Amino acid sequence: MSQQRIGIIMNGVTGRMGTNQHLVRSILAIRNQGGVPLTPTETLMPDPILVGRNEQKLCALAEEHGGLRWTTDLDKCLADPKESIYFDAQTTHRRVVSVTQALEAGKVVYCEKPTATNLDEALDLARLARTKGLKNGVVQDKLWLPGLLKLKRLIDGGFFGRILSVRGEFGYWVFEGDWQAAQRPSWNYRKEDGGGIIVDMLCHWRYVLDNLFGPVEAVSCLGATHIPQRYDESGKAYEATADDAAYATFKLPNGVIAHMNSSWAVRVYRDDLFVLQVDGTEGSAVAGLRGCKTQHRANTPKPVWNPDIPQPVSFFDTWQEVPDNQLFENAFKVQWELFLKHVAIGEPFPWDLLEGAKGVQLAELGIRSWASGSWQDVPELTV
Repeated sequence: MSQQRIGIIMNGVTGRMGTNQHLVRSILAIRNQGGVPLTPTETLMPDPILVGRNEQKLCALAEEHGGLRWTTDLDKCLADPKESIYFDAQTTHRRVVSVTQALEAGKVVYCEKPTATNLDEALDLARLARTKGLKNGVVQDKLWLPGLLKLKRLIDGGFFGRILSVRGEFGYWVFEGDWQAAQRPSWNYRKEDGGGIIVDMLCHWRYVLDNLFGPVEAVSCLGATHIPQRYDESGKAYEATADDAAYATFKLPNGVIAHMNSSWAVRVYRDDLFVLQVDGTEGSAVAGLRGCKTQHRANTPKPVWNPDIPQPVSFFDTWQEVPDNQLFENAFKVQWELFLKHVAIGEPFPWDLLEGAKGVQLAELGIRSWASGSWQDVPELTV
């Protein structure tokens, strides 16, 4: 078995998502399994170098995971021909400059979403990559969540008949940071730093809806800043200038209506932090991050409205669990492996910077809808 090395510049992986999902559960997990199989006799072994601004954090992270390479000199990394891929998991407002620099240096790019804080810059990145003829990709991890893979299995198998509607609930209570530490970084709640749940989550909803149900045609969105004051990592109070909740409705092909609630100011009373319900003429399904339950029309109870007696139907008991039928891996790792195969042997990878720009477009239109109080059509994007 022969092994091919590929150098990956990993910028911004000292943050929670970068460390846990991209470094530990993706790249290091791939290394631990012996690389990505390319052929029966060849594997591709990622060789990461950690890049950032904080020497102390970089050194500690590198040592914790076996003495990985690290540096604060991004320019030197980009000038090194042995490093093939540039990966960006920085805060959103830093991404455009670094990704542009990497593309100009001739690097293949893989980056987190949102790819930019506005559509013009997101499209500029997609155009630059195309002009340079460089392979590129954007993280769209939720497509490989076990719950959504089971849901797609149902869609592809025709379980729903004609799909009527899609409704999603995402979120949890993020503590303000005074009497309990917040679970998210403070920049998420400052608009001037690229924060806001509309910018964050509508990018996710774009690729989920596009890939499962068809391209989003129009959006109506209402945002809110429910918690006006929060406390940063040092315990200092600050004004929350970005939205922490979004209530969005989308028009999809064939008359399908989708509604997605996203909130960092909601307490969870559901099976998971994210649940997605799909209703069709022949049946319905509710998918979470890992599980998925169904109810066929033949098994649908016939409730009658009567508020004067206790509800006689136990609705949760009338749903059936969709079996795994396969081994599910970490969603980020699955997409990393697909991207590495795309880079090494040209396997298809449609989730590129243009797809990332579509997410930024929907977020921008959502903010415009909130400001104007009107529906916004979603025009087709090209580069």
